Amino acid sequence: MSVMDKIRERLTPLAPQQLELIDDSHLHAGHAGARSGGGHYRLIIVSAAFSGKNTVTRHRLVYEALGDMMRNDIHALAIQARTPEEH
Repeated sequence: MSVMDKIRERLTPLAPQQLELIDDSHLHAGHAGARSGGGHYRLIIVSAAFSGKNTVTRHRLVYEALGDMMRNDIHALAIQARTPEEH
């Protein structure tokens, strides 16, 4: 299973109505994170789980769902976390 597939799978508990994941690792070739094996990703996720939560709390929910992937497989993750109403 690819890293991107694992990310999508781990985010399933947030019941995303939309999930767009972009691998930007190629833009960071030669960067220390690229050499260590961690990828650079952009995530756009729309979920009712974010309703009533501020940006920091939304990002924490994503980080918690990804767990150890944030230490091993992901070097950088840009997150846009929105509610269905905001989308």
